[in-house]
Amino acid sequence: MKSTAKKKKPSADEIAEKAMSGEDISQFFTNKGEMKPAVQRVNVDFGLDMLKELDAIAKELNISRQAVIKTYLRQSLDQHYLARKAVNS
Repeated sequence: MKSTAKKKKPSADEIAEKAMSGEDISQFFTNKGEMKPAVQRVNVDFGLDMLKELDAIAKELNISRQAVIKTYLRQSLDQHYLARKAVNS
């Protein structure tokens, strides 16, 4: 019976080591990936009452405070653009 063991894919660190030693690593890239835009960190000040509200929602949804803020901000921006589109139509 033939062995059907699969080849283990190298980790990112192993690929990096190969690249550093001058090996061709092009076989590990499919060009099917998607480039993600850079993330810019910002500081925002919130009042204690708003933080308590955000924390309560985060607990209720079982997600982080940051996830709540990002989700609600995305929804607000979407509503803004929909309202602007409706006015300009």
